[in-house]
Amino acid sequence: MTVSDLSIAGARRLFWTTCFATLLLKIVLAAGFPVTGDEAFFYQWGVSPAWGYSDHPPMVGWLLAVLHGLSDHPLVLRSFTLLVTSVIALGLVDALRRALPAEREASAWMAGAVYLVMPWSWMFVLVTTDTPLLFFMALSAWAYLRANACKDRGTGWYALAGLFVGLAFLSKYFAVLLGLAYAVHILGWRRERWWALPVMFALALPSIGVNVAFNATHGWTNVMFNVFNRNEGAHWNLQTFGVYAGMAIYLLTPWLLWQGLRARQAEGASRVTRQAVAVLWLFPILLFAFISLRRTIGLHWVLGFVPLFVLWAGLKLDAQALRRSMNWTLALSLPHLLLVAAVAWAPLSLWQHTKLHDRAVFLRETPAVVAALQNELPAGAVLMARTYNPAAMIAFHHGAYVPVFGVGRHHARQDDQQVDFRALQGKTVRIFAYDAPDPADFTPYFDAVSVRRFDIEGVAFYAVDGVGFRYQPYRDTVLAEIAREFHDIPRWLPLLGSPFCTRYGFADCSPDR
Repeated sequence: MTVSDLSIAGARRLFWTTCFATLLLKIVLAAGFPVTGDEAFFYQWGVSPAWGYSDHPPMVGWLLAVLHGLSDHPLVLRSFTLLVTSVIALGLVDALRRALPAEREASAWMAGAVYLVMPWSWMFVLVTTDTPLLFFMALSAWAYLRANACKDRGTGWYALAGLFVGLAFLSKYFAVLLGLAYAVHILGWRRERWWALPVMFALALPSIGVNVAFNATHGWTNVMFNVFNRNEGAHWNLQTFGVYAGMAIYLLTPWLLWQGLRARQAEGASRVTRQAVAVLWLFPILLFAFISLRRTIGLHWVLGFVPLFVLWAGLKLDAQALRRSMNWTLALSLPHLLLVAAVAWAPLSLWQHTKLHDRAVFLRETPAVVAALQNELPAGAVLMARTYNPAAMIAFHHGAYVPVFGVGRHHARQDDQQVDFRALQGKTVRIFAYDAPDPADFTPYFDAVSVRRFDIEGVAFYAVDGVGFRYQPYRDTVLAEIAREFHDIPRWLPLLGSPFCTRYGFADCSPDR
């Protein structure tokens, strides 16, 4: 056995050891980490399957509908998510083994191992819209690279790339950036394959059609959130650009980015493959950089393009360089692991003298909060909360949907699709609040209002009991403000339906406007 064989065998063993170790770690985190507000919110989508929901396309709701049918244990609900980055790592190895000569196979295994030890890989256990997004983006990119490398037309692989990017679009709109990257690559470097663009679009079109049809009949709820409501007040800002640049370097890891940029192109990978991989990760990263000049870019927005960056680094770097990057990345992962463990399992007293204490207690002790809210709850009374995060977490443990009382924010407006406040006329409502509420904020909407305090682990929480809900003043003030703030649908969008505006009689955002 040659030295090269030993290196390949050692890299392969290291990859599989890392794969199983990180998978075990993800299982532990998935089983033991408390259910978060976003997870609980998307869980409600799974409880009530539909063609679409408030903020994002429906894929995570469909996924959770299947998992909810099996069990509501967090490990089951998170089971698909915890497999995603492991599967992506296997796809990375496969793509590199196909692209590199046999003597460089060790680089393929090492690149997969580097990706697995990135904190955002082994921490990827929470089930959100990013779960199906990353999965289908990775499948689409893998199929696209197979098509790109084909000596013949590769039509079938292009078709699969289009199908999967369409399913990624049904997960989150950020998938559009991958589709744009395909267009940039083909029009810039593979113009002889221009026909692949309509092929991919045709296969993505059914997914796009489902989402457009839902939006047109539901007040363009996804478009209003992603294009308009969340971007109000955006302006040119170098500070958000600086934050994005630092975040991008952090996500890609500075050492792997530096190694990749300074390394000469190693022998083996074809120019066609190198160009494709470079465009697929660099174009979205640069586009996000431009967008960051006007608005904040979320860290999770970039996650779907990290595997393509690692693939690019794997094409350029030898196994020894990748092993050095892996060691540095392991060091980076350690403080992340300690922080995750502290949030999930450390004594709550650890957070006592921080601003996060009440939120940490609520996260860890949501069942106790729900039990306190349910104590002496009158028959037929409805639980609510002031914001969507606690509302969703309470709902998960309460076993029934918990609406938001009040205007809320542009995020998580599923109530607008699902809740009919007319049906609550005359009912008793108990409203959870983190901070001491002012009864005057509630008296216009109830016959009688009282406030009580309850303590969990030394933290004070509050409940507002409103007896005899008054729908009409709530409609004329709170719901009217919601209509003005979040349902100001542009006239150029064809409106075939708007459950919220039709339900409450707001003519300006109804189909017959």
